[in-house]
Amino acid sequence: MYGMENSLTMILLLIGFILTVYAQANISGNYNKYKKIRNKKGMTGAEAARRVLEKNGLTNIYVVETKGNLTDHYDPTRKVVKLSSDIYNGQTIAAISVAAHECGHAIQDKVGYSFMRIRAALVPFVNLVNKLGYVVLIISVFAGVTGYLKISIFMLLASLLFQLVTLPVEFDASKRAKEELTNLQLIDREEYKGVSNMLKSAAFTYVAGVLNSLLQLLRLIIMLNDRRD
Repeated sequence: MYGMENSLTMILLLIGFILTVYAQANISGNYNKYKKIRNKKGMTGAEAARRVLEKNGLTNIYVVETKGNLTDHYDPTRKVVKLSSDIYNGQTIAAISVAAHECGHAIQDKVGYSFMRIRAALVPFVNLVNKLGYVVLIISVFAGVTGYLKISIFMLLASLLFQLVTLPVEFDASKRAKEELTNLQLIDREEYKGVSNMLKSAAFTYVAGVLNSLLQLLRLIIMLNDRRD
């Protein structure tokens, strides 16, 4: 029985690993593809972001260049859309897709999108759980494997809750991005497909993250039950 449960936990671990690798390969593949395709308007990511923000009355939001690769994000506390160099300066499908997506988050912030507000409220809780959890994990080493597994399960549940709330935030931002680029006539039908593919692959990384967390949660529960037996 122990051997069967051990094999099952290893299978769950392997499936989670494969999901993560596939999601990263998918986003990298689409990003590398569409960062080589110039958008027909010859517009940079920064220019597209500015157009989307201005259309939605968000003239108070800054668009700035930041270091790194795909480090793009919207900072709701500072009201800043931060775009990595390739996205900020690029005149590609990838550039305007990512830029518009981040502006989608800025629009969510403006309209008070419920899931974004819930996610923001969860951040302090998840951070606290993680900080306390690691301390308790060290202490639980002396309490045995069962204590370690219980704390790990609790930490994973907190992380999973945050991931689940993040999903609709990301999907909605991508939906807004496509609508804004279309309404502003920054893309045509052909380019819309590229934008959609780019944003879908980015969204799948979040889906893969949720699925991986669920698999790891199941793995830990199986291990805990095995220890109790």
